[in-house]
Amino acid sequence: MELNLDNLLKTPKIGNVSTSPDAKWVVWNWVNLAPVRDLYFSPSDGSAPAKKITDFKQHTRFRSWFTDNKHVVVSHDYDGDERARLYLVNTETLETKPLTPEHPNYYIHGGQVTPDGKFLVYAANYDFGEQKETEIAFIYKHNLETDERIALAKPQKPGYTDVEMNYTGIYIFYTRNDINPAGVQIWLVDIDGKKDKEILNFGPTSKVWASWHNNGKDILFTTEENKFRRAGIYNIETDQIKWIVDDPKRNITSIVNPYGTDLFKITEIEDAQYKTLFVNPISFKETALPKTRTILPITPVLEDTWLSRYFNSKQPDTLVLWNTNSGQVIKNITDVFKHVPYSQEDLAKAEPYYWQSVDGLKIQGWLYKVQGKTRGTIVSVHGGPTSHSDDSFDREIQYYVSRGFNVFDPNYRGSTGFGLEFQELIKKDSWGGKEQLDILEGIKALIKDGIAEPFKVAMTGTSYGGYSSWYAITHFPLEYISVAAPICGMTDLVVDYNTTRPDLRVYGEEMMGGSPTQVPEIYKERSPINFIENIKGKLLIVQGARDPNVTPENVKAVEEKLKEYDIPYEKLIFDDEGHGISKPKNQKVLYQRIADFFEATFK
Repeated sequence: MELNLDNLLKTPKIGNVSTSPDAKWVVWNWVNLAPVRDLYFSPSDGSAPAKKITDFKQHTRFRSWFTDNKHVVVSHDYDGDERARLYLVNTETLETKPLTPEHPNYYIHGGQVTPDGKFLVYAANYDFGEQKETEIAFIYKHNLETDERIALAKPQKPGYTDVEMNYTGIYIFYTRNDINPAGVQIWLVDIDGKKDKEILNFGPTSKVWASWHNNGKDILFTTEENKFRRAGIYNIETDQIKWIVDDPKRNITSIVNPYGTDLFKITEIEDAQYKTLFVNPISFKETALPKTRTILPITPVLEDTWLSRYFNSKQPDTLVLWNTNSGQVIKNITDVFKHVPYSQEDLAKAEPYYWQSVDGLKIQGWLYKVQGKTRGTIVSVHGGPTSHSDDSFDREIQYYVSRGFNVFDPNYRGSTGFGLEFQELIKKDSWGGKEQLDILEGIKALIKDGIAEPFKVAMTGTSYGGYSSWYAITHFPLEYISVAAPICGMTDLVVDYNTTRPDLRVYGEEMMGGSPTQVPEIYKERSPINFIENIKGKLLIVQGARDPNVTPENVKAVEEKLKEYDIPYEKLIFDDEGHGISKPKNQKVLYQRIADFFEATFK
């Protein structure tokens, strides 16, 4: 049965879930109930229906709670340009107050209002004294009455800046990349900007990620060292660190102190599947929960009952009340099947699939199979590359399966979800190395197993998935990739580096081993644009015209090469999209176009 694309696109998708400091309320983004992403609000125990609290013409994103539990800071950009404006929204009256200028010419990270309501704290790559955009993001205290901005801290080098204020409004921690592109350090500054110091640094190439304890005095953190992650707690008054988990066999992804409890919550990922544990804050004794592969606890609302996210490939993401003793779902708060005319039985299941790569490394992915005769196989490559595909609902994949395509979703080396050592492997020979051969060997395994047919394999993906699609169509034999639809994918890595957001260049330097001036040959060798003459298959280029990450300059550059070699191609540009095609009206056009394009190629 072909699932109706309109119904798939109406399936609500939950994101940015956050509970209030008193744990009594929850907000989340709900996508696909309207033309853009809006913010919804309800009691965390599900005792009242959800209500929409934002109504912008642009996608809205949650930023933070105000300490009164009644206001939230939200943001929206302009058709995906990622230059956000911040607002304060009253969850009761829905009154919306702008906090920052419309159409800013800089990027904002974070956004929290101090408990007295006088100041807004965020990071921005802008010098308000000289009135010009900068590459480095400064930490600002923005006076909401006078509009004065005071720079509390100034990192030395560009980088993506996380910034978070404690509940008292006295201290802010933020991230720096001053030492090495591969490393992240945590710094602490007070609200007056008098004390700015480094507090967590475990080496030039080690990353530290942190969150405030609810007491406002401790910082929970994970650090990447010696091929594994460990978790600890740092006290800002004593400068002491206590290690909570220090075990190389475990793949810890986060540690937090949820609102409404003294417990710490640790999330681990094993083979792309989640595991949650509770930790006693005094003894550090761990309590394992019932199987939580696709249930992620958020905050306690009743004794032994937590507000949680529940999802899998046949269950679109929903908020539920979940009993941590029995492992049973007590109540479905945001039941998505109330909004669509299909059921779980109509959806394809994600099946784990394993194969060996060229060097014998074991690789995992997800396989969605058609019931009956297939039209071909689509390789759907996730972005990042520092992310992974899991057992979760994907409307795009479900549509392709309904159109008669098997879909293969590989977690190549460099993906998260398999341990730090596996994640770091992609940096051994940079982008465009063995991670692309992981995908190729996966395609070969599918053909060998009779799941895919030669000359009937397509590839698509967004961002790094788009880059992989470009790489495949310029490097893989036609029998393994006969058609590609890269979405917002890098074509020329030098052009991409020079035109992307300044705070994202450090990531490229980490992955490539330096900048284009430092390692020019690697950038040249790994850029698909330099292998355009090898294209033998069909090509559909997809791009968001306002993309500040992988900019349209990538398309402009590659089109010149395609015309130079007289290689035919098709192009689909969305004028009101940025990095990725996210609006339902545009996704409808995109998914249909890709499925039709692949189907016509395979006939």
